[in-house]
This record gives sequence, structure tokens and C-alpha cells, in this order.
Amino acid sequence: MDRPDVVLAAFERGEPKAGVAVIGLALHHADPAAVLPVVARALESADREVRRQGVIALAHVARLHRTVDRRCLELLRGCPRGNEADDDLWSFVPHRELPLWLWRHHLWERLVERLRRPFG
Repeated sequence: MDRPDVVLAAFERGEPKAGVAVIGLALHHADPAAVLPVVARALESADREVRRQGVIALAHVARLHRTVDRRCLELLRGCPRGNEADDDLWSFVPHRELPLWLWRHHLWERLVERLRRPFG
């Protein structure tokens, strides 16, 4: 899938595989500016599975294009921490572009890990 308009139309029709189409779009479309609004649409879905697929799509965009937009970050903040997008955003997007809440999450994880093996 490489057409954002087709995926958005699938959302409008209530297609059961719209979330899967968002993942395909994230993997195959060359322009993250065209993909991120569709990812945001998945992240704001009432369907828990579609939101989960939106998180996966956002992780792919971060990994492939090393970018994210503010709307997706705002929507991601409402998701449970430790998901695929949290980790890929932290790994692939410049840290200066990431919000404080994601910094806190990852720095806290690293501190806990360090305390568990203080002499490693």
C-alpha cells in the first residue's frame, strides 16, 4: 500500500484491515509528511487494535525516515509506555526533537537498568 488517500478512505468506510493498511503505507511510502497524518488517524481510532497498529506504523516511520510530527507524539503520549514506537523514536529520531515525557521514560529505564547491575 502506497497511497494515503486509499488508506484514509478505508478508515472512512470502517474497513476492518485499515490498521494493517497504515502499516503497509508506513513501510512503502517515501514521504513521511504524507504518512504521518494517516498514522495519526490510526492512533486516534476508537478500536484498540487499530491504535496498536498505528503505534507499529509510527515505529516504522521513525526507523525508516528518522522523523515524527507533533500530532503523532501527542497521540502516542496517551498510549502505554514501552511500546515499539517509544523505543524506535528514541533510537532513530534526534533526541532534541523528542518531548520531555519520552526523555523521562527512557532515562528512568536506563537508571533502573544501571541500578540492577551497578558493577557491570
